[in-house]
Amino acid sequence: MSKSLPLVLAGPIIRKSSATEVKLWLTTSERLEGHALIQWADNSLEFMITDKQCIQIGHHAWVYLLQCQAEFPVNQALEYDIITQHGTLSGLLPNTLYSNESLFSFIIKEKADYVLHGSCRNPHYPSKDSLVIANQQLKTQALEERASLLMMSGDQIYADDVAGPMLMAIQQIIPQLELFEESLPDTAIPTSTSLYAHQHNLYQRDKLLPHYVDNTNFLSRWNLYKSRPIFSSSEHENHLITCAEFFVMYLLVWSPALWECVSLPASLPDPDNKLDKKWHACWKTEKIIIDQFVQGLNDVQQLFAHIPTYMIFDDHDITDDWNLTIGWENAVNGHPLAAQVIGNGLMGYFLCQGWGNNPEQFDNEFLDGFRQLFSDYTHDKHIQLIRQLTRFEQWHYSIHTTPKIVVLDTRTRRWRSESNTNKPSGLMDWEAMLDFQHELIGQEAIIIISAAPIFGVKFIEALQKTMTMLGQPLVIDAENWMAHPGSANTLLSILTHPKTPQNFVILSGDVHYSFAYDIKLRHSKSSPDIYQITCSGFKNEFPNVLLRFCDFMDRVLYSPHSPLNWFTKRKNLLVTKRDPSVTNNDKLINKSSIGELRLDEKGKPEQISILTAEGESISFLPKSSD
Repeated sequence: MSKSLPLVLAGPIIRKSSATEVKLWLTTSERLEGHALIQWADNSLEFMITDKQCIQIGHHAWVYLLQCQAEFPVNQALEYDIITQHGTLSGLLPNTLYSNESLFSFIIKEKADYVLHGSCRNPHYPSKDSLVIANQQLKTQALEERASLLMMSGDQIYADDVAGPMLMAIQQIIPQLELFEESLPDTAIPTSTSLYAHQHNLYQRDKLLPHYVDNTNFLSRWNLYKSRPIFSSSEHENHLITCAEFFVMYLLVWSPALWECVSLPASLPDPDNKLDKKWHACWKTEKIIIDQFVQGLNDVQQLFAHIPTYMIFDDHDITDDWNLTIGWENAVNGHPLAAQVIGNGLMGYFLCQGWGNNPEQFDNEFLDGFRQLFSDYTHDKHIQLIRQLTRFEQWHYSIHTTPKIVVLDTRTRRWRSESNTNKPSGLMDWEAMLDFQHELIGQEAIIIISAAPIFGVKFIEALQKTMTMLGQPLVIDAENWMAHPGSANTLLSILTHPKTPQNFVILSGDVHYSFAYDIKLRHSKSSPDIYQITCSGFKNEFPNVLLRFCDFMDRVLYSPHSPLNWFTKRKNLLVTKRDPSVTNNDKLINKSSIGELRLDEKGKPEQISILTAEGESISFLPKSSD
């Protein structure tokens, strides 16, 4: 089944980068000995690799964040390599280099005037992967023409929607890496090993995951939807559970290396025919799509090795509807297995995403909590670390480019509803809003990264509000900024305050379609210019028939001069939809794609476009009226 493990399991990925620091993320099967090398013109700097830069979580799994601190030139060609006990990374990973390179090339730009962005990358969604086309474009560009950075704004993995072949691949890799054995607070699956051997391990995990009883809404009083799963995804039969599963998922979606150690059968292994026939058919379909996905991973690895990359979570990185309502949070906190699954998701997020965004937020004590899981595992230490992660409030960060980029945490600092535990929470609470406002002080222009659009499609938001009134916010994911009066009004006050920046660019994902809006204050001569730009997903799309209906109804009911706008929280704002460069009247583009944003000297968009996974460029063009 398996081949010998390669030294590099995933990476390298260029993470936080500036004129004073470069962070390089990678995961290896051995402890590294050597140094990182960064050079330009006639300069060459070496940075020793130390144990303080790594976290070992298995006999053959070492997560490294190499921290290279020096004075680096900006807007100038740089090259890097990592020299190990087995040779150079450029020699070990020749397919990760571009064709004209001997070392990995990159550039640190002061201005964020060209940004790649997007979200929502589902490996088994039946479309091409937009990160592949992004790399194919990047490799043809001169270094100075490359984007300043790649921003991935959520759902980098789908922990709650996992293909059967992907879950089997994950579980084939776990013993090869000899990741730590995890205790689980459930008598049916007391350890991670027992989970993997359980009869419900594949396509039936919904039978293992906990439920809760909800007596707070209208429908449940009539015995409809009274007992419901805590993990509410409609596709949660293969939901990731253990820390090892979350971690290996990242390795398998970011690098082709470990797929050489995986062997998947063409048909679903079910010798006793215990599984429904639909799962046999599902396996065959998923297997074809996963095989195609793996073929593109060399491009993905190349992309990450050549452009500074930043990330922030959304719900699917942990689970669908994560912290949507205080009732959901209470249900999770009241069930030890559910709480451990959420904590394991956060552990995977930290190791593979959060650490590299802003390493200064995590001290040695924080890192030692992870190191002890492998060196001296106990269930109590595991739970203690999970409690620390779920209470942590510094996942947000800023990137000090021009314009400044402020990346919001819209999942863990929520404005909980005080009137009803089943109402959606605001995406950020009062203290988080104050922190956000502080980041805007003294800025002429700003780029805001919000996983969910701040200004979404009003007709869809109306549907979400209707389901919330019926006590069923989880049914259509009532996840929008305007769902909670406190957070919505506070946010709008911040954005329209006379002392805030003149130019706001909001980059979002989440919704699985793409659009762009221009927003101004009604009846104001000094309105800030606000641009809502949404690109979603990298490899995911919305049900097309439903989206076309919602697009049509939104254009009919909520044009800029429609009286219905006065019944929304945005009644004082004039929202103008940009026209995509397509031959029909669609305002919402339903294609897997990556966003491209180019700004002028004042921080206003010069170009808003998407590059679809098929290679088509679609621009969103400004206009004066709807």
